[in-house]
Amino acid sequence: MADLHDLTALEQASAIRRGEVSSAELVDHYLARIEAHGDTVGAFVTVTAEQARAQAKTADGAPAEGRPPLHGVPTAIKDLTMTAGVRTTLGSAAFADFVPPVDADVVALLRGAGTVSLGKTTTSELGISLYSEGEVAPPARNPWGLAYTAGGSSGGAAAAVAAGLVPFAQGSDGGGSVRIPAALCGLVGVKPSRGVVSGGPLGFGAFGLPTAGPLARTVTDAAALLDAMAVPVAGEPYLAPPPPDGGYLAAARRPGSRLRVGRFTTPMLAGDQPVDPACAGAVDMAAAALAGAGHEVVDVPPPLGPEVWPLFETIWYVLALAPVPPDREPRLLPLTRLMRERGAAVTVPQLMTTLAELQIQVRRGVHATAGYDLLLCPTLAMPQARVGSFTAAGDPALDFDMQRRFSPYCAVFNVTGQPSVSLPVTQVDGMPVGVLLTGRPGADGALLAAAAELEASLGWGDRHPEIWRATPSATVNGV
Repeated sequence: MADLHDLTALEQASAIRRGEVSSAELVDHYLARIEAHGDTVGAFVTVTAEQARAQAKTADGAPAEGRPPLHGVPTAIKDLTMTAGVRTTLGSAAFADFVPPVDADVVALLRGAGTVSLGKTTTSELGISLYSEGEVAPPARNPWGLAYTAGGSSGGAAAAVAAGLVPFAQGSDGGGSVRIPAALCGLVGVKPSRGVVSGGPLGFGAFGLPTAGPLARTVTDAAALLDAMAVPVAGEPYLAPPPPDGGYLAAARRPGSRLRVGRFTTPMLAGDQPVDPACAGAVDMAAAALAGAGHEVVDVPPPLGPEVWPLFETIWYVLALAPVPPDREPRLLPLTRLMRERGAAVTVPQLMTTLAELQIQVRRGVHATAGYDLLLCPTLAMPQARVGSFTAAGDPALDFDMQRRFSPYCAVFNVTGQPSVSLPVTQVDGMPVGVLLTGRPGADGALLAAAAELEASLGWGDRHPEIWRATPSATVNGV
């Protein structure tokens, strides 16, 4: 006897196919958990209960033949992602009543894959910070310890999955925004290679930094959700690399070959930032597991260093210049206003020079690590941060610098466009600690296979926070 939310997303899909549970039952189960715990962990900005129940009813009535693999399985959409007819606040009071007229491509693809969205998950304002503490919803809190942040900008998605409010969720990652919350909340977070997931139908590609990606409890669940997202869409600015044979889930399930792994712990974007022993120790555990599985693990210098930070931050300032009605600018948070002020001061020649210099650094870094199949490093320099800790001093410039020091690894791989996965390996003082695995550009399948092997070796298994068992719920026999 298992609670419905004990089942992985793939197990739920199988149970639906076998007729052991309906999509409607799963939706009602998760909606009840959201009602009980959603505000506690700050997971959702908007819950679309009626829409979800209607979609589940349609899913249950569909002919068995031709159903997609994730048919009827609940999920959730980040509130930074456009959803036609459903409020999308972008994490900001300035957009508290914004209802988009179009779906993002990834939303349409997830619906086409048979998933049922339960609503919009909490994000940071305009997605620019690594914590999710705005004015349109409660702060996203870590289900493992409610005094701690669930991260950002996909913090609500991570809180929802870790608390058992959805089996997996869509996030997006422009500088670590999937992988940071995954590390904090004990989840698998995948940033796919540049071009794998469409960013349309709006926008220009944002210099190739952001991409949608999955947050899940297991590598195979994440791979299955990535399969649903990774459908080529015409007109995208970045060419999608060829997918692995059979798709990403099939690749994650295949035995991998012997790999050469480059290991480092030196923070790339903050060279003087000390690395917490818990984070370094998690890398040691992962390195030992990979070596024990027959892979060659070699200590290497990091591919890029602190010289990249001024380039990255210039681009990040420019990306904060999303269109905001002038009369709503005062409703933006202090950090957002600072970022936009700095972005507005960047000239076109300065931006062009920055992009050119950054690409030179990318070439150097990718060439320097070309002899390695994987790179292994900490996801974060510190294992956790308390809610409100970044804003406590009331200084947005200090806030931004603290974020750089807290997360000096993830953003580098948004710059290079490489696939990158954070997965949990251990706990310290009851809180999860993750590591970052990064693959060759376009080699997402090989990366997922290695991540699945490491996941099985380390035995994170079915560890859950206390809130997981907080409410009695329906069961499935024989699971």
